[in-house]
Amino acid sequence: MKDFLKDFKELIKLRLTFLVAFSASVSFLIGCRQQGGYDWGQWVILTVGGFLVTSAANGFNEIIEKDLDKLMKRTMGRPIPAGRMTTGQALVLSLFMGLAGTLMLVQLNFLTGVLSVFSIFLYAFIYTPMKRKSPIAVFIGAFPGALPPLIGYFAAFDRPSISWIPIVLFLIQFVWQFPHFWGIAWVLDDDYKKAGFRLLPTTRRDAVSAWFVFISTLVLIPVSLLPTIMGFGGYYIGGISLAAGLYFCWCGFKLTRNLDIPSAQKVMFGSFGYLPLVQLALLFDFISK
Repeated sequence: MKDFLKDFKELIKLRLTFLVAFSASVSFLIGCRQQGGYDWGQWVILTVGGFLVTSAANGFNEIIEKDLDKLMKRTMGRPIPAGRMTTGQALVLSLFMGLAGTLMLVQLNFLTGVLSVFSIFLYAFIYTPMKRKSPIAVFIGAFPGALPPLIGYFAAFDRPSISWIPIVLFLIQFVWQFPHFWGIAWVLDDDYKKAGFRLLPTTRRDAVSAWFVFISTLVLIPVSLLPTIMGFGGYYIGGISLAAGLYFCWCGFKLTRNLDIPSAQKVMFGSFGYLPLVQLALLFDFISK
């Protein structure tokens, strides 16, 4: 049982899945706060449903890439390429999680369920195969990656409607993914090339790719200030976003100067901390009003 749980954690990419579920749950609480109260039962449904849907998407991803994972040092120990789990077992688990998660999210409202299905399809069946064809894959992957805030926010309403708040939440997470993925791609470029992945803007570690990283961190600063600019966030979130954005931008700038893996690692680890920090600051800003 212990070995199965360990393999299951690797199949669903637990840390990534947790980050996605966290992003959706924070947005859900922001949507609830707008309505003046919190429905913790609905929050549990969203969090568990979102976790299952994300786990399913990651499971499908590993099934599709099982032969490629064997080629990379970072992934050859995953349960499917290592032979500890069959493709059929992974498929059954992923289908079950996808169906169960979607059914849970549909209980909140129809739009939430539709967006969850769309995110699975876009991530597993469009982004995943595109990774070997063109660096445009990062742009494609940014869409399903930015859907969790929309899913979480809309889940808070019986009848979701479009407003600037979910759009801004989507934009922040959308733009954040470019330095995040490019930072990871720079660090793992040698390993990625073994599987034919083409994720860096120029497909190699060079000055142009580094400048793309830096510019994306630069764009993130005004985007993250939109809550304050548009009036639904206060100066607290504005200050946190500006400070985090400037540090992230500095990490990107250092990469343009050094063009080395340690600088890219700072971008990568900076991205891990940036998003939850900004999202929690925005939630606290809403709660404190």
